[in-house]
Amino acid sequence: MKNLSLSEWIRHLEVHGTNTFSFERVRETFPNASEQNLFNSLYRLTLKKRIVSVYKGFYVIIPPHYAAKGIVAPMYYIDQLMTYIAKPYYISLLNAAELFGAAHQRSQRFSVMTVYPSANISRAKNNILDWVYRKDIPEKFLQIKNSETGTVRFSNPELTAIDLVQYEKHIGGLSRTATVLEELTEQTDFSKVPNELLDYTSVSAIQRLGFILESILGQNDQADVLYERLRIYGKRLNYVPLSTRSKNKNAEKDHRWKIYINTEIETDDL
Repeated sequence: MKNLSLSEWIRHLEVHGTNTFSFERVRETFPNASEQNLFNSLYRLTLKKRIVSVYKGFYVIIPPHYAAKGIVAPMYYIDQLMTYIAKPYYISLLNAAELFGAAHQRSQRFSVMTVYPSANISRAKNNILDWVYRKDIPEKFLQIKNSETGTVRFSNPELTAIDLVQYEKHIGGLSRTATVLEELTEQTDFSKVPNELLDYTSVSAIQRLGFILESILGQNDQADVLYERLRIYGKRLNYVPLSTRSKNKNAEKDHRWKIYINTEIETDDL
């Protein structure tokens, strides 16, 4: 690497199949350069849309097909980024649903499920990534897909369905959840999913999902399977509001799923 400029070194990485790098690696490669000079050089390369910083201290080399916009799709670098910050992850919500052909409107943000503690991440650094947090990652319910730069991890159809309900605030509400579920249910089969899946979610999310499947989407067979899963799991159902954001205290009740129907759900025409 001797006598290479920073720009030439980045080109060397790219030619040899490396599409990301950290500032720590830059410092190790150019130990005689001052930190400020390195930052200045990286900034100039950013302005030229040669690289883009997608996380503090982490850079992506912009491939030619992204150069015009200067924005790189997260699918291109998410696995490398999560390795860099040493956190487990999976692509979730609308982005996972899209991988199953069930997101008729492309999401403007990219949902990444990871674990607490939450990182102190500025949206000014990367306003595309939507960080969603949970206590544990359900590894058994993830799938792997090839990407341009390796592989990525994403939730299977059943976990995606549950997440869409449990984290509905991240995607715009229950109506959008139901709209995506209408297509996603072509892929889901809760009869083949171990009951361990219920360990990774709240019972109230399963209640809401079951209600939506049965009363909104008419997916009675899938709803019945889910209800039986709850029965076998042995959790006592308590009444919960369909929407946690509505304060309607006089809502109609669904006695099977123990839901206060305190909001109206309407699916979009597909």
